[in-house]
This record gives sequence, structure tokens and C-alpha cells, in this order.
Amino acid sequence: MGKSQQNSKRDSVREEGDSEISTFHRPKAAGKFLVNSGKKLWIRGVTYGTFRPGLNGDGYPDPATAESDLSQIAANGLNALRTYTVPPRWLLDLAYRHQLRIMVGLPWEQHVAFLEDQACARRIEERVRAGVRACAGHSTILCYAIGNEIPAPIVRWYGRRAVERYLERLYHAAKEEDPEGLVTYVNYPTTEYLDLPFLDLVCFNVYLESQDRLNAYLARLQNISGDRPLLLGEIGFDSHRHGDVRQAQVLDWQIRTALSAGCAGAFVFGWTDEWYRGGHDIDDWAFGLTRRDRQPKIALSTVRQGFAEAPRILMKKPCPRVSVVVCSFNGARTIRDCLDGLSKLEYPNYEVIVVDDGSTDSTGAIAAQYKCRVIRTENRGLSSARNTGLKEATGEFIAYIDDDAWPDPHWLKYLIETFESTEHAGVGGPNLPPPHDGPIAECVANAPGGPAHVLLSDQVAEHIPGCNMAFRKSQLEAIGGFDTQFWTAGDDVDVCWRMQERGCTLGFHPAAMVWHHRRNSIRAYWRQQRGYGKAEALLERKWPEKYLPAGSMTWGGRIYCKSLVRALGMRPRIYHGTWGSAAFQSLHHPTPGLWQSIPQMPEWYLVILWLAILSALGLLWRPLVLTAPILIAAVSLSLVQAMTGATHASFGNKPRSRLWLFGMHGLTACLYLLQPLARLSGRLRSGLTPWRLHVKCAPSLPHPQRFRFWSERWRDPVKILQSVEGVLRAHGAVLRRGGDFDPWDLHIRTGLFGGGRLLMAVEEHGSGKQLIRFRMWPWYSQGGLAAGMVLAFLAMAATWDGAWAVGMLLGAMALWPLGRTILECGVAMSVIVRGLKRLWPTGAC
Repeated sequence: MGKSQQNSKRDSVREEGDSEISTFHRPKAAGKFLVNSGKKLWIRGVTYGTFRPGLNGDGYPDPATAESDLSQIAANGLNALRTYTVPPRWLLDLAYRHQLRIMVGLPWEQHVAFLEDQACARRIEERVRAGVRACAGHSTILCYAIGNEIPAPIVRWYGRRAVERYLERLYHAAKEEDPEGLVTYVNYPTTEYLDLPFLDLVCFNVYLESQDRLNAYLARLQNISGDRPLLLGEIGFDSHRHGDVRQAQVLDWQIRTALSAGCAGAFVFGWTDEWYRGGHDIDDWAFGLTRRDRQPKIALSTVRQGFAEAPRILMKKPCPRVSVVVCSFNGARTIRDCLDGLSKLEYPNYEVIVVDDGSTDSTGAIAAQYKCRVIRTENRGLSSARNTGLKEATGEFIAYIDDDAWPDPHWLKYLIETFESTEHAGVGGPNLPPPHDGPIAECVANAPGGPAHVLLSDQVAEHIPGCNMAFRKSQLEAIGGFDTQFWTAGDDVDVCWRMQERGCTLGFHPAAMVWHHRRNSIRAYWRQQRGYGKAEALLERKWPEKYLPAGSMTWGGRIYCKSLVRALGMRPRIYHGTWGSAAFQSLHHPTPGLWQSIPQMPEWYLVILWLAILSALGLLWRPLVLTAPILIAAVSLSLVQAMTGATHASFGNKPRSRLWLFGMHGLTACLYLLQPLARLSGRLRSGLTPWRLHVKCAPSLPHPQRFRFWSERWRDPVKILQSVEGVLRAHGAVLRRGGDFDPWDLHIRTGLFGGGRLLMAVEEHGSGKQLIRFRMWPWYSQGGLAAGMVLAFLAMAATWDGAWAVGMLLGAMALWPLGRTILECGVAMSVIVRGLKRLWPTGAC
């Protein structure tokens, strides 16, 4: 039996014999938090060390002093230590007796150019392995830190990719030595751009002396950490320069801000003013909670009280009433998990309303077993069910969760805390896939098309998904609730847009999380994505200005979807500052370019189909065979993106065989290819086609025209254009205002290939009289016209070559974009004329 196994067995025997600490097990990462024995674990930590080496040379106090320290630490309500060197076994045992967890620092030469030679890199890896091996299996281990604050100049010297790859190498080395141990790297603002998705939890050292700046920065770090816990490795304040009272005040709001921001916990730097570094005692600062002689400072009681109030620190009194609405149609398979989770919410004032939307299974019977109100209706769709819940709600706030999701116990606390501290009309949070839903669900979770939030900033959202959203009831009622035309999806997007159109804002809290089941079959995934395509068609009819001509939706914010970022393969830029001097060196993600975005657009499959038809015609007329390489390139672009996204997919940290991983990555790649096709199917079946006409109006001859109208009273030219804009929108036109450099005022879009433009000029004739002139002309898509001309040229060439059938077919294909251009320009001209005549039917205004 190995040493680590002996220690593990010894620890388990100790646990069986001591009922007081029988639940003291190694924590696991679960979404944004850490859990122990199924319960959320808040890290209330303090750093310990580094100390002047003693006689034993291990860099820790003698056992008697350590026993006194740990006893005092535990007595003050702290539950974790962070060490900067590998603790000896006796210290681990001592921490276990006091129920203290240890974040083990694995020190190495990170302040120097450590990748200069392979021998140095191998030595560092061996030191990491040896450090983990010395602690492996001990129950007191919280996690291992494979590094701490690699200096920004060193990262900049090697480039972030090289450093990221080396840290991943150290991560796997640590995992091989202790597979059950959590592994992290302690980062800091100067290198926040390091992308380390393999880590079990995200850890940052943050020293900010402004509460507002800390709150904003933690929101940024939460979005960087994604669906992993965020742990603050160091917070603190120097009493040597600022005094004991000020230190206590700052630590108080640092702890409260960290917990309110959804952090899994924090380590206060440090336990004592005694600090040894670089071969010297550091005596010109004092960050400790106790002095060098272990006499407590004021800050110790402040830290004890602040940590003791977690998670009560999140909630203000009195707690406003919240109505939680669950809408379900045949959700018997998952609704029990949802209601179990809702019954465990740690919030004192809420009700649960289940709207059974005409289910034919046992949904209603299952819901009746729980403490909730069950309202049964005919099957009228998701939006109608949500409106029913809104009507029956008695709370000041109303929160919606899907029947295939369940909340974190503090879900409502984080939502309401955000409402109480802001003016947001709605607030949402992340939805994370459960870890044990099966292999297909894991692949779906790594594929595009899942419910995702769209953020305008780290704390302001453009869209919050319907499976995790809450609103002020008054604001939701003010816009008339949900639009009932959205039967299964799209209602959340519509309600967010209507809220913002009314001048409201939406918030986002990264810790207000729910676990959301992903589809567990390919058929269910296809049906879901096809339903989303149908919802997009309904949204486009209501919000045409939110869509591109070909049919894709546009967002002003950033879509937080890991699979999309992986597939696009965008190379972000790092803000280093002049000569790498910036204190906060951030990663800036560029807007995806055309060639990065189009393979994920459903319309791309229509382009591939068109190229395939041309290539097939090459069998009848050989010159068209030249389109085959273009077809291959188009298909390859989609395949490369799918494989890129699938290659970076993560399926947990559990060891898997290579064959199993190959199958999972292969299925994920197939889902990348399947998702746009399913969306396209739903769009086309519901009328959202690239060749759709936005305005149903008889076309007129598309030629430039001029109009003029005489006005006996003066009007502001801006008001006149706004009137024109309003009447054209009433006719269904999709409009875009001219920008600072455009020689036109309004652009009217009627389709993919054509439209019209309008320019106004006002002559001032004195005494308030005006002559208002309008000039309009058709606008056509140069790409559409070029495609038509190329096809026409090919048609003539095929006919000249004797391939009459191919020539006629190509000629018909050429006439279509040309004819559509004329039609769409004619419709635009017609709608402009109708709008102007409606405003000035007698020629005067």
C-alpha cells in the first residue's frame, strides 16, 4: 500500500471515529460554488505564511505555535488557510483536527524566465508533482495552486499561449498525482487575459481600495470565470500606513462585496504581520489580522463577523415577496427536480406557482405533491402560461424558471439583491448544464444553440434567457406581459426588447444560477433548434430592424456562449499599456468578421446548395466543374469551424478513454453542423427566407423621383423626417437612418437585393413658410447584381458552346436576382410615394 493510500485510509478511519467531523470531506466544484457533502461551502479563509525557516527548515512555525495559531483561527470562525509553500504532514493533520481546509501553494521560479530551457521546465514540473504527492489523499486539502502571479513582463516575453500551455501541463501533472484534488492557478489583474479553461476553479488576488471599483471588477472576473467558482486568493489592507481602524473598515466592505458578487469565498491576507520573503523579514507593512506577537487587531473581529454573516450578508430586511412561476407542458420527466430545488431556496418570502399548460402526462399530479399553487389551463403555449402566472402572482417581483431546470439555493437572494441595488426592470443569471445528464446531453451542452445571455457590459444585459429571468411585476405589467404569438420560444427575446424600447434596463448577476437540463437526444436537439428557427421568424416580423437582410439576428452586446467563441476562433487583443505598464491588462474580443460568422449562419447552407447545383451542372457543361473547388472550400469552412469548436469542447475532468473522447468530440462536431440546418428548416417553414419581401405593396417603376410640398407654417426639419420615418414604418418598411457621412437621410430596405433611399432639403421662404423637397432613388445590392451578371455571362457562354439546356437553366437563375432587384426597388419606391402622399395628401402641410 502506497503512502498516500495509507494516509487516506487513516483519514477515513479518523472520520468514522469522530462524528463531529464526519462530514468534513474534500469539496467539489458545482457550478459557481464549492460544495461539501451536498451543501454549499463558503470559503472563509486567511493566508498563513510565509515564515522565517525554523530548525526543521520547512518555513512554518514550530508545532506549538502553529497549534495556537490554528486554534485561534478556527475559534474566529475561519475555515480555510492558504499556504504559499507545501505544508508538512503534521500541519495538515493539525488543520484537520481544527476542521480547517488548506489551499496548498506549490512554489517555483515563476518570477524568472522559466521556459528558457527544457531542463528548468521539467524541474518545475517535478517540484509540482512532489508537492502534490506529499499532500495527496489528505481530507484537509481544499485545492492546489500550481502558480501565483506570474509577472506580466514574463508572460509578455513568452506570449500568453506559451504560458497557458505550460500551466496546463502543470495542471495535468497535479491531477495525475491527486486525481480527486481541485487545481487552480492564482492570477491577478495584470495578467487577467490568461485563458485557462482547464482549471477546476478560478482564483484571483485583488487589492482595490474603492468599493465601487471592486464590485465592478468582480463582475468582470465572474464573466471571465464562466461556469466555474471564483475564489479571491488575497484581499487585504495595510494597517501600517492606514491604521487599524481603517483596515477594519476596508476589510468589512471587501468581504461583503465579494460575497454579494457571488464569489465562492475569499482569503484575507494575512493571519499575522509576521511575514518573511526573499530572505528577509518584511517590517514596513502590516496586513495581518494579528500582530507579530499574535495579539488581535480590530480587523479580526470585523472579519469574523463579516464571514459569519455569509450568506445572510446577501439579504436586506425586509425581504420583498417573490412569485416564482414554473410553466410546464408534459414536463413530468424533469419537473420533480425543479420543484425539489425550489423547495430548498434559502429565501424567507416567496411563493411557487406552477402553470400546467394542458399537460397530458403526470405533470399536474407531481406538482400537487409540493407546496405550491397549481393552475391548470388548456394548452395555449408558453407565453400564455407565463401571463397566467403573472396574473396570479402576489409578489412584488416575479421570477421565471423552466420545468427542466432547478435553482441554486441562493438564486432568489442574488436576484433580489441586484434589484434592490439597481433600477433594473429585469435581472437574469447563468444557466449551467448538470454534470451527469449523459453523453448526448454533454455533447449538446458543448454545441451551439443553447440558451445564452447577451451582455452589453459585465452587469447590464441585452437579453436574459427565459429559463432564468426575473422582473419587477409592475414593469412587466406595464408592457402587457408576454406576447402570446410566441408558442414555445422567442417570448423572452421579445420581452427584453420591449423593456429596453420603453427605456428600461436589464441586469445580470453571475451567481444567480440555475441548473438547466440540455436535450438528451439528437432528435430532441433538432426539434428544439427548429423551434428556435420558427421563433426567429416570428420575431423578424415584429422586429425587422433587428435582423440582417439574409435573416440572421443582430445583437448590440456580446453573446456569452462558449461553443460559439470556440467555433469562431477569434483572436482577441491584449491591452498591455505602453511598454507593458498597464496595471489592468485586459483581453479585448474583436467583432467576428464575415468569414468567421457565416458558417454558423443558417443561410450559409443555401449558399452551399446553390454551389452544389452549379457543380452538378458541370456534368452537362464542363466549365462549371470549376465551381467544385469553391463548393469544397465552402463545405470545408463549415467543417473546420465544427471541428475547431468540437476539439475545444470539455467533458468534465473524469478520466475517459481516447475512443470515448473521440466519439464525444465527433458527435459534438456533427451537432455544430446540424444546428444551423435545423434553424434554417424552422425559418423556411415559417417564412423567414432570404428572398422575403418586408413590405407587401404593389411595385412601381424603380426610377429616381422628386417631390415638393409647400408649408405655410414652419416646422423643424428633424421633426419632418421623423414624421416621414413614422409613416413609412407604419407601412411595414424597414428603415435605417443616414449616418454622419451618408448623402441620404433614410434607407428603405424591402428585401435582400434592393430598396430605396430618400433625401430631404428645406427651403426657408420667410415668415415661417417652407418649401420641402424630397428626392428618392432606387438602391440595389451590388453583390446580387454581380451574381446575376455572372450567371448571365455563364448562360451565354453555355449557349454559345451548344449546351442549350444548361444555358437556359443558368439564364433562368440569372433572371431571378435581377428580377428580384427590380421588384424590391419598385416596392421601395412605391412605399415611399405612398408615405409622402399620406403625410401631404393635398400637397401642403
